[in-house]
Amino acid sequence: MGVSTQDQPRRRVTEQQRDLRFDAGALCLNLVATVGRRPHIPVERMGDAARLEAWCRGVGVSLAQGYDAAGLLASLHELRTAAFDIASSAVDGHAPAPQAIALVNRLARIHPPAPQMELTADGPRSSPDSELLTAQELLSVIARDLIDLMSDDARRSRMRACAGETCRMIYVDTPGGRPRKWCSMRRCGNQAKAASHRRRSSPSQDGDPGAGPKDSPWTP
Repeated sequence: MGVSTQDQPRRRVTEQQRDLRFDAGALCLNLVATVGRRPHIPVERMGDAARLEAWCRGVGVSLAQGYDAAGLLASLHELRTAAFDIASSAVDGHAPAPQAIALVNRLARIHPPAPQMELTADGPRSSPDSELLTAQELLSVIARDLIDLMSDDARRSRMRACAGETCRMIYVDTPGGRPRKWCSMRRCGNQAKAASHRRRSSPSQDGDPGAGPKDSPWTP
């Protein structure tokens, strides 16, 4: 018999856990990261129009006026679920759901607007109007980014899930050096180090200090 959420220990949701993340290494993964604390009770980070606008600013996207915020949020949440299923398959090796693949392919068929140029006092520049996206174009840009990520063997091989117990954010590790264990040393890495220090400093049941293996920000 399964354990209900009422039987699970309650975890305090901090402001940091509600923060939008823009450091996953790919636009599509920044969308996936708008849900926090996935292994436990998920934290919605993009649940209203204000948070949608903040996310768009954070990823450098500008939406054309007149879009339906509620409808776009619903579509982004649907794409987010599919993107998580597909992206996490690169981490744990499961087969993504066919409907997730179908959704991404359908959304990617929309062509984003072609860039346009205008002549300004400083010379030719990109026209701001050509950078505005409709709701469907935004969904297409994200879907195409996911396809590009999953089709790039080098970047796909660097996809990780944060080792933080209440994080598990999927990110693309930077090339070179040892693989990172945490999505961010300033966030999950420091939290894990602090927890490890507390365990080592606390006496065990037999009176000896806890002397478990020291946590490292790097995988072995």
